Amino acid sequence: MASVASRKSVMTLYCSPICVYSHRARIVLHEKGIAADVEYINPNQPPEDLLELNPYGTTPTMVDRDLVLYESRIIMEYLDERFPHPPLHPMDPVSRARARMLVHRIDQDWYSLLDEIEKAIDNKTVKAKKVLKESLIAAIPVFAAKPYFLSDEFSLVDCTLAPLLWRLPNLGIDLPRQAEPIKAYAGRIFEREGFQASLSEQERELATSFELLSA
Repeated sequence: MASVASRKSVMTLYCSPICVYSHRARIVLHEKGIAADVEYINPNQPPEDLLELNPYGTTPTMVDRDLVLYESRIIMEYLDERFPHPPLHPMDPVSRARARMLVHRIDQDWYSLLDEIEKAIDNKTVKAKKVLKESLIAAIPVFAAKPYFLSDEFSLVDCTLAPLLWRLPNLGIDLPRQAEPIKAYAGRIFEREGFQASLSEQERELATSFELLSA
């Protein structure tokens, strides 16, 4: 019997409509204008097709002919290399390595706190929210340094960071007045056609994120 991967005639991205990791993979898809099927699933009840492809049943999971990938950073880099225009990673090895380190640090320093907040129950999120807010505020000079995150060009680093910023108000994290560089950066990202196209219906319900960050 043919495998699920071999039965797929076009690239398919299995996503949760609210998963922040799925969101950043979708941003790359739309920024590059890649023709792909985006299939939204309930991550708490993954379909058998997904479990056949990915034994962990996690999202995002991407199928491109016989290739199956199920880690967001790997998916994002694969899409950038598979569809090189427009490039979302620097071309030279040193700059590319630095960009990868930035993504790693965003994951380690900020996404780890986001995961803790989303998984916590009751008031156990208070400390993580405080640490995340303070860490972002401490990075204001970094947000102010360039139009994009430490870059003159939109990149995979921005694709990584945007979903987290979009969710801040919904998490109850309001940025103070002095965080204007973060708000201005977020506004530039949120207005991009690729970002708007990447939003699921559930994520669009968080539209007040843009209003609050732009206030």
